Amino acid sequence: MSLSRNRPAPAAPLWICRPQQDSGRGRAIGDRTRQQGSMSTTGQQQGGGLRSRRGLGRDKDPGQVLRRLIELPSPPLSRHQLKRLEEHRYSSAGRSLLEPLMQRYWEWLVGRVPAWIAPNLITIIGLATNVFTTLVLVYYCPTATEQAPLWAYLLCAVGLFIYQSLDAIDGKQARRTNSSSPLGELFDHGCDSLSTVFVVLGTSIAVQLGTNPDWMFFCCFAGMFMFYCAHWQTYVSGTLRFGIFDITDVQLCLAGLQMLTATVGPSLWNVMIPILNIQMKMIPAICTFLGAIFSCTNYFRVIFTGGVGKNGSTIAGTSVLSPVLHIGSVIILAMMIYKKSAVQLFEKHPCLYILAFGFVSAKITNKLVVAHMTKSEMHLHDLAFLGPGLLFLDQYFNSFIDEYVVLWIALIISLFDLVRYCVSVCNQIACHLHIFVFKIKPCSLLSSAAH
Repeated sequence: MSLSRNRPAPAAPLWICRPQQDSGRGRAIGDRTRQQGSMSTTGQQQGGGLRSRRGLGRDKDPGQVLRRLIELPSPPLSRHQLKRLEEHRYSSAGRSLLEPLMQRYWEWLVGRVPAWIAPNLITIIGLATNVFTTLVLVYYCPTATEQAPLWAYLLCAVGLFIYQSLDAIDGKQARRTNSSSPLGELFDHGCDSLSTVFVVLGTSIAVQLGTNPDWMFFCCFAGMFMFYCAHWQTYVSGTLRFGIFDITDVQLCLAGLQMLTATVGPSLWNVMIPILNIQMKMIPAICTFLGAIFSCTNYFRVIFTGGVGKNGSTIAGTSVLSPVLHIGSVIILAMMIYKKSAVQLFEKHPCLYILAFGFVSAKITNKLVVAHMTKSEMHLHDLAFLGPGLLFLDQYFNSFIDEYVVLWIALIISLFDLVRYCVSVCNQIACHLHIFVFKIKPCSLLSSAAH
């Protein structure tokens, strides 16, 4: 969802933890047990055997097996973090250039959404649409140098616009249905972190930036880095700040870029610009470079001077520079593996490469958002670095395993780790707050209807 959306914390309602039933219910005690004697003993043995068989049946339940597979073995958040999460209040400042103009459209759109639709369901539908339409481009252009059918660019433009629209109204739907919660804010930013990866990748494919691998690497990782920095300065200052040209404006411009490609064709971006003697595709790349400088200047001004903790520290009382270790590790590993590859791994498989490291970036961004909302420290050790670590070790030992195979392994590990973490965090918070992730509690619906 759009960072520039002005919302408190949209709520979130899938499944809620249920208390386990008492298996000891109905036991005979006291005098009745002494009177029944052996009959009671026999009954208890039979009941125990029946309960054991039921327990085995529950262990073999596919739903339980799947849940154990996609959830972490231990809760990712401590009791203190959950307590501080309850106390969290969303804080933002500023608005982007196009946001006031889009507000009427967003208000009209949210008015067409049924009241029983949960805000997080709106968010995940938008994300799924954006991911699917971008993967269509990845299928046709795996090296970001090919030309996809024109309808694929149009589909990607529509998918991005749908995502941006749904991302902008989920907070409005939360307030409309009286279902705002900290989980909604976390879910929103978590989807944004993943969407950023697909948006920058889809844009690189549209302009065929794969012919300039250095620029494609820079543009993709610059997009991830800027999104991380937006939440880094929030972790320091406690307030999410929006610039005059922020994520809403960027998303709409990139949707327009996809539309232009669908109308004219990707060959447009290979046209040489007179006098400047550069290809058209360099215009978006240069704009990304200038935008990164401008945005990072503002972000780091807040990071170095806006700490609200003791002695100018973060909201959690930690060093304002501590988050650099996580995103820095991702970018440095990605750059080293790119430049040291003996088989031109990034040049031949840029889309897989960006996705593999993008999932890692999304994971650490999610952990940064959690650290901010729970006022806790970020720890560097994380399974998210396992995939990139395997690629690094494979190169260190002279690529004794095909780098392409290791890249696929790294991508699968990174995706699986991201999904496990997100599912575990969402379920734990939903249990703690007694809400659902993708469903609105009936009491909220009744309250909003009465209002």
